[in-house]
Amino acid sequence: MTLNHKEFQNILTVLSGKSKQKSALFAKQSFSVQVSLFQVLPHHVQLSLINDLSEEVVLPILKYLDPHTSYKLVAHVKNKQKRQSYIKKLQEDMNKNTQKFFGASGEYVSHVLSFNYILVSFDSTIKDVAQTIDEYYQEVGDIPEIFVQRDGVFVGEVSFYSLIKERNNTKLKRFISPVDTVHFQDSIDKLKKVFLKYKKKKVVILDDHESIVGIVYADDILRYIAKHTTHALYDFAGVETSEDVGDSVRAKVKNRYQWLIVNLATAFLAAWVVSLFENTLQSLVLLAIYLPIVAGMGGNAATQTLAVMVRGISRGEVDIKRVKKPLIREIKAGAINGLINGIVVAIVAFWFNSNALLGFVVGVSMVLNLVIAAFFGTLVPVIMKSLGKDPATSATIFITTATDVFGFFVFLGLATLFLV
Repeated sequence: MTLNHKEFQNILTVLSGKSKQKSALFAKQSFSVQVSLFQVLPHHVQLSLINDLSEEVVLPILKYLDPHTSYKLVAHVKNKQKRQSYIKKLQEDMNKNTQKFFGASGEYVSHVLSFNYILVSFDSTIKDVAQTIDEYYQEVGDIPEIFVQRDGVFVGEVSFYSLIKERNNTKLKRFISPVDTVHFQDSIDKLKKVFLKYKKKKVVILDDHESIVGIVYADDILRYIAKHTTHALYDFAGVETSEDVGDSVRAKVKNRYQWLIVNLATAFLAAWVVSLFENTLQSLVLLAIYLPIVAGMGGNAATQTLAVMVRGISRGEVDIKRVKKPLIREIKAGAINGLINGIVVAIVAFWFNSNALLGFVVGVSMVLNLVIAAFFGTLVPVIMKSLGKDPATSATIFITTATDVFGFFVFLGLATLFLV
């Protein structure tokens, strides 16, 4: 059953109020209406519904949400047995879809398929999306792709940067653009064809209900096509080469926990740096918009440098004794790229915020962070190699931490000096 706008708003008002018949009213709606309602309901109402409604009603809705939101909601299910059942079935559904798509090449899934996205409603406002992005960034430490659903069906994406200058009450639907998609029943060859023929940067994988399974990026699929050795892929993820899908839980934990703890520690380090400037952020909330831009650009630049260095190491062109010249070249390139991007972001910051000092701070921070990215992107893989490790072994953990920690420190430090 399809509702007109007035009917939809009336039901939304009842569900958001104090009515004791919320669950019954929600359960009576068609599935597409349930999905649309759930996405725009206040968080406390969502929690109330997933605790009160049956699993038959709730589980299909959870499958339509992005993984981060689904698991966050499930964590608040009061009934332990029900909570564990949701987690198990969501994981089974995700595994089934990814294995169906990648088939015998399932070992590549964790390296090719990304779940770094949020799903928002077609009728959301800029303010709604900004709050969702902020919550995601605070918990995950990354800026997600912004995908849009309408009546439970994927309709496109919205660029993060297109939202910065807009008013809070502006409707999101004005900024939706199409994204290439591939269904999970399609062959892996079709995905390769999309990337190679049409030069796309990313493709969204959909299931048979037009719900998102995950994202595949061009860089990752190119690594897949190149058939990197299993050893290199396992090292990159911090997983032992000897680990197999049939290994015991104890063996899997033993092989993985060290790198996960390292990753956790580095994440806390970046969060601690931000906490040092809590007063600065509180006095100038606008800085929060540019914080992920500076850090994200540093991470991207460091990854580019890492790719070049790993290639040079594999060819025998670079080692710990011959790293000085490549390091100087990468730092110079980082400074120039930082200057180019810094000027652009400074102009944007000044144009939209009418604050020359803000533009200066963001611009200088960009230059310094890209120099930092070049420095660590060059040294980390070389140091790994000198320690007898694969140069790609979990290098991204240390490099991303360095660009986040120093990037946050530089940006917020300069902001404290010049803006507060």
